[in-house]
Amino acid sequence: MAPPAYRGPWLKLRKLVLARDNYLCQLRLPGCKTRATQVDHIRGLAQAPHLRWDINNCQAACKSCNVAKGNRDNPRGAPWTRRLPNPSRHW
Repeated sequence: MAPPAYRGPWLKLRKLVLARDNYLCQLRLPGCKTRATQVDHIRGLAQAPHLRWDINNCQAACKSCNVAKGNRDNPRGAPWTRRLPNPSRHW
């Protein structure tokens, strides 16, 4: 059985994030599987526990990328950012 932190509100937030990102991995690290099955916190909970439930701090990720990223910042020094989809129209 899943720990209490991964039941209830987390399941709702997870569903929203995966749907928002069209079930596509936003990290795209080497070995990416493309199809997202997990949700990653952009700023890790160790650095920003107050952002646990912030949907803007979450992004869809495949298992491979989520494990590779772990609970750390981007090795290049810049924070992880969520890739925004291309606009559906050219204005």
